[in-house]
Amino acid sequence: MCKRTFYGFLKLFVFVTVFGILLPKTAKAEVPSHEESSSKLDIGGVIMDHIVNSYEWHIATVKDKHYSIPLPVIIIDGEGLRVFSSKNFHHGHDSYMGYAICSEEGAKKGRIIKVDESGKRDETASFLDISITKNVLSLLMSVAVLLILFISVARGYKKRGVSPPKGIARIVEPVILFVRDDIARSAIGAKHEKYLPFLLTLFFFVILNNLLGIIPFFPGGANLTGNISITLVLAVFTFIITNVSGNRAYWKHIVNTPGVPWWLKIPLPLLPLVEVIGVFTKPIVLMIRLFANITAGHIICLAFIALIFVFGDMSAAMGFAISPVSVLFYIFMMVLELLVAFIQAFVFTLLSAIYIGMAIEEHHHDTAEIKHAVSGVK
Repeated sequence: MCKRTFYGFLKLFVFVTVFGILLPKTAKAEVPSHEESSSKLDIGGVIMDHIVNSYEWHIATVKDKHYSIPLPVIIIDGEGLRVFSSKNFHHGHDSYMGYAICSEEGAKKGRIIKVDESGKRDETASFLDISITKNVLSLLMSVAVLLILFISVARGYKKRGVSPPKGIARIVEPVILFVRDDIARSAIGAKHEKYLPFLLTLFFFVILNNLLGIIPFFPGGANLTGNISITLVLAVFTFIITNVSGNRAYWKHIVNTPGVPWWLKIPLPLLPLVEVIGVFTKPIVLMIRLFANITAGHIICLAFIALIFVFGDMSAAMGFAISPVSVLFYIFMMVLELLVAFIQAFVFTLLSAIYIGMAIEEHHHDTAEIKHAVSGVK
């Protein structure tokens, strides 16, 4: 066991070392030409380049040469449909067919923009960008994995009937039962089976992409659940299902909260206003929590590795001295990231189930009946 642990740490150390060797070269190759003479490493730029979306899947940089998987660029403009490979942009330094990847700071950085013949940005041009980016490809791959996983498990049960699980079903079935019993049934109640497919899809999608984001090489490395657009869509699904499923008692509680004194509702309906705001803040909290936790974990892991080069820029001795400390903290953060991947999938699914359960909860007694029951006890 000790021998396996030693070799495991050795492999991880070799990976971190190789990643660290490639890190400054990547940064040097991507800085603008007027800054190439600078010897300082742009840590913030390197970290952001690794966690944001892109039009290619970067693999490595060796001797200022990029090795990446080009992805298809799909643009619809006034002249029709344009489809070409992202390798024509040459890592953002060149334009192609009147388009280029913006390298300037601002909201458009890293996105495709329209340029004229002289290379100047055309701010008035409008077009639709539906390119297959790194996050989109990761999304498609994760959906394919989930479909293959659940279809194969379902076929196995259909073939064997009610029998002990075999193969991958041995891992999947306990997770499904956990989501059903400890999340859906406990939070929603008797009607949980109606919402179980959504909650299972939510849990497996989040946990799969959380784990893929931890893997530093293809097909992992995409920060999908750390993309606020993805977490926004997941939260919107929860918002729609919750409010569409809401019963009369749920909406009555929002519009006219029972048991609240009338003077809190006149002339300004303060509590109903707070309840209506709460309807929208719940999915916003879901969105931000997942996005912030996953993104923060990636940034911290990269920052620990970057410390080696920060101190190494001061002197080689300091770089070697800080390396073991950075690697140990990196290993600790990777273990913590693994734990966070499961926790965030559990929390997102649990809160979604709680919101749905609150919306469909049946209120069998109104305020008068409750007061009558209380007086009867007295």
